[in-house]
Amino acid sequence: MNKLKIGLIMFSIVIIIIIIMYVSMFTKVSSSDEKIGISIPLGTGTSGIADILKENNIIKSKLGFKIYVKLNNIDNFKAGEYNLRQNMSLKEIAESLQSGIVYDQNYINFTYLEGKNIRWLAGKISETTNNTEDDVYELLENESYIDSLIEKYWFITDEIKDEDIYYALEGYLFPDTYALKNKDVSVEEIFEKMLNKMEEILDVYKEEIDASDLNVHEILTIASIIEMESVNAEDRKDVSSVIYNRLEKNMAIQSDVTTYYAFKIDMGDRDLYQKEIDTYNPYNTRGPNMEGKLPVGPISSVSKLSIEAAIEPSNTDYLFFVADKSGKVYFSRTNSEHNQIISELKTKGLWFEY
Repeated sequence: MNKLKIGLIMFSIVIIIIIIMYVSMFTKVSSSDEKIGISIPLGTGTSGIADILKENNIIKSKLGFKIYVKLNNIDNFKAGEYNLRQNMSLKEIAESLQSGIVYDQNYINFTYLEGKNIRWLAGKISETTNNTEDDVYELLENESYIDSLIEKYWFITDEIKDEDIYYALEGYLFPDTYALKNKDVSVEEIFEKMLNKMEEILDVYKEEIDASDLNVHEILTIASIIEMESVNAEDRKDVSSVIYNRLEKNMAIQSDVTTYYAFKIDMGDRDLYQKEIDTYNPYNTRGPNMEGKLPVGPISSVSKLSIEAAIEPSNTDYLFFVADKSGKVYFSRTNSEHNQIISELKTKGLWFEY
């Protein structure tokens, strides 16, 4: 047998082995579209997820799943309850576990948006479940419930019990899409999912937070201002630097978004009145006696990007920023530069007119 024939035989064997491996590791388990309920606990890694999928006969090979995840650089699987099928490809399975969305008539996909406040959330819960807005507010005012959260979660402290705070968990409920079991789900269960997710996010930054001069409550408060003031993700760390720089110089932050929140006006409903701007309120950073102070608490839900920006601000000497109609943010170091930018925006028709 010559070398050419031996080479062809070896090549054929390799191809056959590859085909067998592909069929045994990467193809669908079966053509069945029957839904199989699985639960991915918080903090479960790729290996643990592969175990769960294999145990429920949703994938053919744990190794095949891990190879697929590695080759596609997937690292954002979400904890939750899922209904998967044996006729799903690895791509479909991975996308489902990344989205956190359960496609099943018995489940409700509930989304809390970034930059929305508790009033918006209460309305959303009322629309989506069998709870009322009053159920949400009553739970937030339940001292025993709040105390139980302080005991359970490392990042929640007595600061949320300040009598000036409107809603105890404002800024602490992570905005994301959650799978709710049905419309009878309790507000406590909804909040638990959101707080668990926030804990997962904050755990990454715990060492940085512990080493910071600020506590979690203050960081989430800064993050909420960043969330409301930054249209573009790349501006967030610069906006954060302005907040820190003004606090360091004992200047008022002077953020309109805090004034809107202080007087329970939703952005876009109307412009602020001068009387509101000039009135003291522990949330209103444009009001009197707020020099060098943060609002008493967060003013909205916060994204991971805003939390990161609050913990890791840019190193700048900016003291002012302003956004135009398109959302572009302009930063400046002096009041005269700031006013010049506003004048130019008005000339170009890029300034907000009310």
